[in-house]
Amino acid sequence: MHAKRAFTPCHFIPPCHSIAQRGFTLIELLMAISVAIVMLGWAIPGYQDLRARQEVLAETHRLRVALSLGRNTAITRRSDVIVCPSPDRQHCDTDDWSAPLAIVLGPLAGNGFTEEALLRVIERGHGTRTSFRQDGKPVRYNPLGRPTLHNGTFHICGRHSRGVELVLSNFGRLRSGDNANC
Repeated sequence: MHAKRAFTPCHFIPPCHSIAQRGFTLIELLMAISVAIVMLGWAIPGYQDLRARQEVLAETHRLRVALSLGRNTAITRRSDVIVCPSPDRQHCDTDDWSAPLAIVLGPLAGNGFTEEALLRVIERGHGTRTSFRQDGKPVRYNPLGRPTLHNGTFHICGRHSRGVELVLSNFGRLRSGDNANC
């Protein structure tokens, strides 16, 4: 049989020298917070730069997709296809190539087109400005897939002066140009 111990208050309260420390001291907590702040201060500019590069790459991809789709459609359908920015999906507005890109079948009536002629809309990108030639012409592919007299250079500018150029050749092919001066 087990002998019962006598109840004494000393059994529940350990002596002061054997109390285990729990938690952090104020100094340790302040040091951990200061290290975290320094690391965040180092990481946030790098993240912002990464995001700016990704926005420019996404806009480059969006333009490549729209122009390739326009060229391939012109060759496949053996007709003229126009690629132009269209904020309202009814008219071409070549002032802002960052707007949604419309792929339109056939020649335009002025700057407008019908809903039946609209083949596809590629939505607008974010965080970039895109410009193309100053003469106000859209990109028009002929049935051979050539943008004769409608070629030129796209300037894509993002945040933190990040930018790139895309060059549309007379044969309808895109190539990456130099870094754009934004």
